Amino acid sequence: MQRPILWIHGEALGPANPALVAHPGRPAVFVFDSALLLGRSASTGDPSSPAEPVSLKRIGFLYECLLELPVSLRRGDVAEEVLTFAAAHGADGIVTCASNDPRVARITETLLRQLPVQVLAVEPFVQLDGPVDLGRFSRYWRRAEPQVWAGWREPGP
Repeated sequence: MQRPILWIHGEALGPANPALVAHPGRPAVFVFDSALLLGRSASTGDPSSPAEPVSLKRIGFLYECLLELPVSLRRGDVAEEVLTFAAAHGADGIVTCASNDPRVARITETLLRQLPVQVLAVEPFVQLDGPVDLGRFSRYWRRAEPQVWAGWREPGP
């Protein structure tokens, strides 16, 4: 790819996002998924899983994270918006980050029908044994927090 755009999703919302690091200055987009926001699509991607609208607190958190990144914000169908953004920038491909979210995998498959997609590995925040419940941040944090603080030390005087 010579002219990729970057698709930033909710699994890597920081300046260390591998797509942003690997391609500084390239156009980047984040799409607020209308169906997910309204609870018409489960965040896990499992159609049998009950869907709830995304809370205003979560939307605010995402938005505050995104304000610190060089991204364009859109709302709608994610694949459609990413492809429209790519066309507007004359992109020859899409670069994004790996995710455990099945929805991201399905969107990536849709994008691949029209453009090549490079998926970059993300350095995990912590290494957790066994499956990770991504449905609620609090469940993840209960498992991750002890490891986060185990490696932290009070700065010296």
